[in-house]
Amino acid sequence: MCTAAEGVHYLVGRSEEVLAALPVAPADRAPAAALPPWRAVEYTASRTLLRALLREIGEDLRGGPVAARPGGRPYLPGRPDLGVSLSHSGGWVAAAVGRNRDVGVDVQTPAPVGDRLLRLCCSPGDAEALAALPEDGRRREFAWIFTVQEACVKAVGAGLSGRPWNVPVALGQRTGEWTGEPTGEPTGERAEERAEARGRVRWCAPRDRHPVPVGCAWTEPSAVPTGGPR
Repeated sequence: MCTAAEGVHYLVGRSEEVLAALPVAPADRAPAAALPPWRAVEYTASRTLLRALLREIGEDLRGGPVAARPGGRPYLPGRPDLGVSLSHSGGWVAAAVGRNRDVGVDVQTPAPVGDRLLRLCCSPGDAEALAALPEDGRRREFAWIFTVQEACVKAVGAGLSGRPWNVPVALGQRTGEWTGEPTGEPTGERAEERAEARGRVRWCAPRDRHPVPVGCAWTEPSAVPTGGPR
């Protein structure tokens, strides 16, 4: 188990190794049966890893469900005090949990990246520096940036609709914070409630800890994470 901050923990592993070492809960196996084989592996491995992480911090679900909101964001029914996040990419899975706060985790296997995406997600100077790197280095360094950007928008309950490329992450940066808000948020009283609960989003990119790029982000502690059901 890795600890990103007080009350914020995550795990990363290969899907095949997770499923070989840990049992799949019946509550996860049934929904997975309706998925294509490759998606079933991602689905069961990520949730199995989350359950293992919860056991490590003393919060065993004991077979309870890991549910998903309409947009796909996972949550634990009956446990609004625990924010959770899942990710999968290229045979890797990641899971995160936060006590009394929302979390976002993202894992990315390095992939080809074009100049347009570099310019969209990076500062002009970093985009130029990345473009000058050998292909393997460019893929890996960009993946470290984009995992953080994805983790941050996940922490506030958004995906690509949260415009992750607007999260400022510098080349080689290991920790930081983000105060921006994603698009598509509710307006009025609910928006004010969510903004107050969320506050700043802090993040880390543990570059020396994992063989694959991983980003973890978390909100300020609050009485009830915004990721729970409403």
